Amino acid sequence: MTVAREVPGPGQESVWDYPRPPRVEVSDEVVQIRFGGGVVARSTRSLRVLETSHPPTYYVPEADFAPGTLRPAQGSTRCEFKGDAAYFDVVGADGSVARSAAWTYPSPMPGFEALVGHVAVMPGAMDECRVDDEVVTPQQGGFYGGWITSRVVGPFKGAPGTWGW
Repeated sequence: MTVAREVPGPGQESVWDYPRPPRVEVSDEVVQIRFGGGVVARSTRSLRVLETSHPPTYYVPEADFAPGTLRPAQGSTRCEFKGDAAYFDVVGADGSVARSAAWTYPSPMPGFEALVGHVAVMPGAMDECRVDDEVVTPQQGGFYGGWITSRVVGPFKGAPGTWGW
């Protein structure tokens, strides 16, 4: 299938220029995750995972999550590149719970060792995620954890009809 690529403007990135297999990139952007009426994580030490056709997924150091906001959850999945993911429930200050809404790679495959000790969240399961004060739009589809900002252009995989890309 041929996909009509959006042309990036000044200061933007096209997700079609991201590599496959993905690349891990250090970010000093201010990443903030809000859930259950409060901030569950804030970091300037995140990692961005960049993969063709996907908006970046941000991985925040586990140490930058507020105490008690991550609770180990059942289940796992396997990424062909990163390896086996373990999941967390995210617990808000008000006691609300987003089940299996965060994940980590405790023993990632070669090339992804930087992800150890970092946690990603599904932005659509949170109250709000921000990158440098910009509110993130979650990647469509509920399967991928991409964070869409004005910095990236698509089209993005995840919406109906994009599974075969």
